[in-house]
This record gives sequence, structure tokens and C-alpha cells, in this order.
Amino acid sequence: MAALTEEQSILKDQATSWVETELPVQKFREFRNSNSDGGFDPKAWSAMVDMGWTGILVPENYGGSDLGYLTFGVILEQLGRQLCASPLFASAYVGASAINMGGNDDQKQRWLPGIVDGSEILTFAVDEQPRHQRDAIASKASASDGGFLLSGAKTFVPEGVSATTFVVAARTDAGDIELFLVPADADGVSRTQMDTVDKRDHARVTLTNVALPTEAHLAGMPSGELYEQVLNRACAGVAMEMLGVGCYSFEMTLDYLKTRKQFGKVIGSFQALGHRAAELYSAQEMARSCAEAGVIAIDNGADDQAAMSALSKAKTGEFLFDMSNQLIQIHGGIGMTDDFDAGFYLKRARALEALYGNQALHRDRYATLLGF
Repeated sequence: MAALTEEQSILKDQATSWVETELPVQKFREFRNSNSDGGFDPKAWSAMVDMGWTGILVPENYGGSDLGYLTFGVILEQLGRQLCASPLFASAYVGASAINMGGNDDQKQRWLPGIVDGSEILTFAVDEQPRHQRDAIASKASASDGGFLLSGAKTFVPEGVSATTFVVAARTDAGDIELFLVPADADGVSRTQMDTVDKRDHARVTLTNVALPTEAHLAGMPSGELYEQVLNRACAGVAMEMLGVGCYSFEMTLDYLKTRKQFGKVIGSFQALGHRAAELYSAQEMARSCAEAGVIAIDNGADDQAAMSALSKAKTGEFLFDMSNQLIQIHGGIGMTDDFDAGFYLKRARALEALYGNQALHRDRYATLLGF
């Protein structure tokens, strides 16, 4: 476990207490059962804004606190533990990262304060295939009348229904993948809500000859580099949320092993189940080391941050896949029922594993980056 600063420890304690009190998984169950189309609880989102979480990655001169990626990761882990639904990751983590790295001062002045106060919800619109592929971008951004004309279709866009602005990955005339800020209400933009297993806000977004000014182009980095840098940060952030989902799944399982009795004994006393718990704990600690290494590498500007991002997504994905399966299996029949929370964790696990690339993709990416 990474050594946290005093400020990070305080924020972690604050997040843990607030999540367990105000937004436990039971709230997510109620939200699902209400068949709401909003994607998240507006009151909970407002509370996150008030606690300053939306400004963690934003520089102070734009209204934020600039506390770094590990600090944000600590918050994401706590949210993952209770399956908290909010635009925090999509907007204040991924969206803010794109503006911070690719925006000029005017763009930062325009977008970052809105991210901090919650009035703007940004989301990264990247995938066009059922499975994430980094280079499978067919959306086109053609130069036109001193600006750009955008066309294409995106799928599985996180917070796609709630978003006010899309950060769209598209190919320019030169063939490079660049990022563009597209208002959700712009002419030519349409979106359709998707019904996903984790019951989160995902959308299909269609762009039909969307006219954009030059100011919509995030051009603060060399061609194609911003796209890669944002994806690296996104993967490291997802890994921290996955860590939270997996760790809480382990705690639920361990508690069951200590309390469920069979043949007059708690089932955790049976050697086979004890060995299984030990293996899962070891995998959990490995996943934590890799997840934290990913966000720390970004904070430090390390040369291997791309590899660490891939490693964090791969190892937390492996742990979460096994852990969510064992959560169901060890709980037996009750684990299969909707009355128990295990199914929520399994479904969220599968969605997070697929987001920005699954374990196989990132194992291959890690090996490639290391020259294998």
C-alpha cells in the first residue's frame, strides 16, 4: 500500500465515511429499482462537488486543488467499494485530464471551472467497436471553413446521457487521432441510452456533420500524443475503482467464510476454502500494488507511465475477474439471488474490465511496451 500524505489520509477517511453513510450499495439498489433514467443521484453529485472532489486534478488558478492522481485514485477506490454511480470519473478525472494536457489557456478558462463546480459534465467518447481497440477510430474530423466537420459514431460512452460535452477522438485529414470538444446539444449530435448489465449511464453517440470552430480542437500536444496520454490516465483511474470493487468483494466473502456454518463448523475452517481465501488475498495485494503504481507513475511523470497504466489495468482486471467469480461461488445459492448484493459487484466488475480494454489487451500492451 502506498504511503499517503496527511492530506490524502484525511480525504480517504472523508470519502470512506461519506460513501458508507450517504451512498452505500443499498442506495444503488433503490436507484436501479426506481427505473430512473438519470444515471446518478443529483444530490450525491452535488455533495461530491461541495467536498471538492471535482477539483482534485484542476490547477488552483482554475478553481481546483491540484492534488494529483493518487489522491483522486484514493477517492475512486472508496466509490468502487459501494458501487457509487456519478460522473466524477468521466468528467473530473478523464475530462479534466484532457483539458489540462491538451487545452490552451482560453480552453482551460472555459471548461475547468465548470468541471469544478459541476455545471459541466465532460466524458470521453472513444470506442466505436464492441471491444476497445486503441487504433480502431473511424470517426473523421475534416478541416472546413476555418474549423472542423466531425462525423462518426461512438458506443459505450460513460455518462453519455448526462454529459454536457463530449471529448471526441477522431481522425484528422492527416490520419492522426486528435481530441475535440463537442457540445452535447450541437447540431448533428444525437445520443441513445444503452441498457447495460451494470445499470449505469452509457450511450451511443452519433455525430453527423457536426460543425466545430478551431477552438474545439485540443491541440496542446503533438499529433496523436494527447489521445494516448488521456487513455493511459483513464486506464489507471479505472484500475483504482476496480480495486475498490474487488477489495469489498473480498471483504464480503471473508465475512461469509467466518460466519457461515456447515457440519457444525464455520466454512472458513475448511482447508480448501482457507487456501482459496489466502490466494485471493495475495492477488488483492498484488493488484493494489499495481493499481497504485499506475497513478503514482503519472504523478511522478515517469518514463514508464504508459507501461504502468497497462499493468495496473491488467492486474486489477485479473484479480477482479477471479474475485467476483469467487464471490458468487463461495456464497453458493444466495450469491445467485437478486436479493443479495453479489450480483451487482459481478456485473460492475465485467463492465469495468471491458472499459478502455480488457486484461488480454493490456497484458499484450504491457509486454509490447517492455519490448517483448
